[in-house]
Amino acid sequence: MPPVGFWEAFRFWLRLGFINFGGPTGQIAIMHHELVERRRWISNERFLHALSYCMLLPGPEATQLATYIGWLLHRTAGGLAAGVLFVLPAFFFMLGLSWLYAVHGKLFWVAAIFSGLRAGVIAIVAAAVIRIGVRALRTPAMVAIAAAAFGALFAFKVPFPAIVIGAGLTGLVGARWAPTLFAPAPLEAVFSVRDTPVIRDDLPAPEHTRPTLRRALLALVVGLAAWWGPLAVVAAWRGTTDVLTREAIFFSKAALVTFGGAYAVLVYIAQAAVQQYGWLAPGEMLDGLGLAETTPGPLIMVTQFVGFLGAFRHPGGLDPVAAGTLGALVTVWATFAPSFLFIFLGAPYIEHVRGHVVLTVALAAITAAVVGVILNLAVWFGLHTLFRTVTETSVLAMTVPVPRLATLDLPALALAVAAFVALWRFRLGIVPVVLGSAVGGLLRRFAGL
Repeated sequence: MPPVGFWEAFRFWLRLGFINFGGPTGQIAIMHHELVERRRWISNERFLHALSYCMLLPGPEATQLATYIGWLLHRTAGGLAAGVLFVLPAFFFMLGLSWLYAVHGKLFWVAAIFSGLRAGVIAIVAAAVIRIGVRALRTPAMVAIAAAAFGALFAFKVPFPAIVIGAGLTGLVGARWAPTLFAPAPLEAVFSVRDTPVIRDDLPAPEHTRPTLRRALLALVVGLAAWWGPLAVVAAWRGTTDVLTREAIFFSKAALVTFGGAYAVLVYIAQAAVQQYGWLAPGEMLDGLGLAETTPGPLIMVTQFVGFLGAFRHPGGLDPVAAGTLGALVTVWATFAPSFLFIFLGAPYIEHVRGHVVLTVALAAITAAVVGVILNLAVWFGLHTLFRTVTETSVLAMTVPVPRLATLDLPALALAVAAFVALWRFRLGIVPVVLGSAVGGLLRRFAGL
């Protein structure tokens, strides 16, 4: 396929910023559909290779994946454009919703849209699990790794980092001692000539993807300066005890421990925001999570809600709205700036190991585990969307969610099935499915269902 121009990619990333609903699972599903299936800008193997690296990193993996692919396409400028545009629409949506919440309280019309979007996201994620699973799980060993990852998360609540590390080690050992069980099918068995992607896997690596010490040091120095420079200015202006400085430090630390996505760090943030700093009242974290799930963009944008309310309620002599806006900016900067550093510093080395059989198999094993992780999130998300009551039940050493069948939400189930049929059978695009799901949620609310 012909090369993708920078401004064509720019428009795509901006459009994606408005439709990337559904938390990290939904966003990865949307990117896979758009970049691999529809546009063929990147091969499935390259997409999963990049995803495996991003799943190893702390922070918002979907944003990191967009940055990685943007960097592959158009160097540093492409990575910056992809990462920023992936988040920018969500920033403005959350800023407006946070202001409305701070001034007017709970937003019931947002909850109505959210109910419809959740049902639509179930369909998007289900389609992604099928597509990614078919292409990533091409050997019995990879199927076993995915199944083990799903079971470990679903039934035993094993920490996400342990699953990723375990999968990587399994791949390393398997590549050395049982290579025939772990070796993936040849690329030609998956992609035909007409499917040749824009980013070719059979050609020498582009010059900008080759790792050098100079590039690594430059990425490290510039990345750290870009991350901490603006936050240091805020600290010098407001003082070390001001809420903006405390938010800068706290969310910079949080950005380094958010392994496993937003859900994994919510308890940590909620406890600090409510108990330690007094930025939120008990229960408001769930309201912020609901707003973040309703808007496009990474689910970790819930931190922006926390930052806005914390500064709005402790303005320190500033206008409350101005303080809240600054708090939102500081929080988002501290949360996302490290992700750009991780990609620009590490991606060249990840690209370099694509030809290394053992390391490639290790990353493929991590990808297989990621399929199990996505399936677990899809099941968890589906249960809590389609059933009003889900209880945790202990069986032997397992703890599994069990829905109460009488609480099945039939309108939500009908909307999810309709969205899946539209995607899978009629090949409808993500945008009409997302918009249709949102309208369905509003109509359901007005109809009293």
